[in-house]
Amino acid sequence: MSNKTEHGASKPGNNKPSNRVFVTEAGEHIHGVMAEFETPSAVYHACEMVRDAGYRKWDCHTPFPIHGMEDAMGIKRTRLPLIVAAGGFTGAGLGFLMQYWMSGVDYQIVVQGKPFAAWEPFVPITFELGILFSAFSAIIGMLAINGLPRWHHPLFKKTRFLRSSQDRFFIAIEACDGKFDPDQTRALLERAGAQSIELVEE
Repeated sequence: MSNKTEHGASKPGNNKPSNRVFVTEAGEHIHGVMAEFETPSAVYHACEMVRDAGYRKWDCHTPFPIHGMEDAMGIKRTRLPLIVAAGGFTGAGLGFLMQYWMSGVDYQIVVQGKPFAAWEPFVPITFELGILFSAFSAIIGMLAINGLPRWHHPLFKKTRFLRSSQDRFFIAIEACDGKFDPDQTRALLERAGAQSIELVEE
């Protein structure tokens, strides 16, 4: 395997995204490295080692949830609640302003002697639009943050990876990580106890 360094590439050891392009001897672009582990405890401790080594562009794939894996991987708190809150307040605000404009400004009708812009009748629709916008913000925000939909992933080409839904545990480190180096990354995964390590082509 060789690597081509484009203009502006980060140096090995830098955890910022890299512009380096790694290719196999056959000229195929490298997506990253995949390591297989046999037990939950083995992959858990391996994740701690990868996290402590400073890698950022990597993921862990397991057939079932492992308690504490978020901490082992160093995953930060998601920004999704902020997106949902922004969507909810936006929907509620727009719902209130829409009703205020219709009832108090654009088409004034006396209803049971109440003021044109009385806020009390606006509550149900304001609430409903706040919930509606929150729901759409949650769905769209989740898809955007996770990079979905994605119809294909390079890992799917690996036969071993199919066992990630059965009885095996995998760590995949992407070549676009600023700290990625073919030899050093493989050595790290070997020290972590990987049973098998493979290059993953694009």
